[in-house]
Amino acid sequence: MTIPSNKKEQLFNSLSKANTTFNEIYPGDRSDRQPVHTLYGGANLFKSDAPIALGHRALEILETYAPNHEVFGKAFGLTGGNDFSKRIYDKVVAKLKSEAIEDFRIDFEDGYGNRSNEEEDATAESTAKEVAKGMAAKTLSPFIGIRVKPFTEEMKERGLRTLDIFVTTLVKETGGKLPDNFVVMLPKVTIPEQPETLANFMTILEEELGLAKGVLKMEMMVETTQAIMDIAGTNPLYRFIKAAQGRCIAMHFGTYDYTASCSITAKYQEMDHPVCDFAHHVTKVALAHTGIWLSDGATNTMPIGPHRGDLTPAQEKENMEVVHRAWKKGYDHIRHSLWNGYYQGWDLNPAQFPMRYAAVYAFFLESYDDAVDRLKTFVEKAARATLIGDVFDDAATGQGLLNYFLRALNSGAITEEEVLATGLTLDEIRGRSFKKILENRAGK
Repeated sequence: MTIPSNKKEQLFNSLSKANTTFNEIYPGDRSDRQPVHTLYGGANLFKSDAPIALGHRALEILETYAPNHEVFGKAFGLTGGNDFSKRIYDKVVAKLKSEAIEDFRIDFEDGYGNRSNEEEDATAESTAKEVAKGMAAKTLSPFIGIRVKPFTEEMKERGLRTLDIFVTTLVKETGGKLPDNFVVMLPKVTIPEQPETLANFMTILEEELGLAKGVLKMEMMVETTQAIMDIAGTNPLYRFIKAAQGRCIAMHFGTYDYTASCSITAKYQEMDHPVCDFAHHVTKVALAHTGIWLSDGATNTMPIGPHRGDLTPAQEKENMEVVHRAWKKGYDHIRHSLWNGYYQGWDLNPAQFPMRYAAVYAFFLESYDDAVDRLKTFVEKAARATLIGDVFDDAATGQGLLNYFLRALNSGAITEEEVLATGLTLDEIRGRSFKKILENRAGK
């Protein structure tokens, strides 16, 4: 070699610092479980047993409008035959019975509306007490949080006051405890100073209430064009994350506020509108590998039949058709999100749960057999590029296959036993690095 060792060390010392800084900014995807959905509900309606009650309601709706897997498969246009429809149907039924709601966001913003200060104060206090009751009775969803009003000039006082009352009351009721996976959502973020203010306020709350430092987490919403491109022509999302001082865990997309900010008329404000796809991709490019979870928005067409009470056969038929149309629309929207790499989304009503889990499970299970064969073959050939049928797999594809199994496992679409069919261990899957799997196996 020509280069002297001391000059090589000089070069590499500088490069090492830059590489280390890069790796700190982009640590990679988090390995812990990400919920597949977030249910939004007005704070005035929340009760401690809401997750159980809404799960029962979702199961009733499924049994009414899809009493068996044949009707279910036809409603969602499932391909793969009767056995596949039954497999998805059975998984959805089991999910609705065991854990219908993965994430619940108690809403003090759009789902609650603008009420008097006295009324919102009272709701913040009573809702906190209901959460405390749910903690004691173990009836809460695995993930839970609240959405406050935005920290705009007009709403900042109200947003901060609600959060203060809620957290103070909750901590008092529970003796200093917060629910598992508790998070505060800040909507309509447009400038870094908004999440910075919330982060600073969380620090004060922790100090005053004796909470562990950093225990209060936040998530933000992409709802305006300014969150995608600021006045300087740059994307500000990572600046929002930095301003949150390590407290931000997720970024959620607000479909209807964002399309409205793009001057899309109400009829065309849909999750799969091209302006949404643009925002999704920009957000993913800006925050990929930072460890920030991304979530899509909601379908606002509700699967609720128009007729109530004692129904005629014609009315029952119309209800069935209305629900199935709405289910299929929501199912297609969720599949579109999954196709775009957004593995979480919003639901607004328990009638939407069947379409949520149908879409998630079908999306992953359709690819299962092929993914097992491809990943198993690739690993066995020690990462040499392979041709299986007409598909050429290289290391990047190996990482993509690994990501598939981790997402499928976390979503509940496949079991741990089904993951092991790849020949990999659970630790290897959860390590998230195809490169490390190959290096470790080569070392052994």
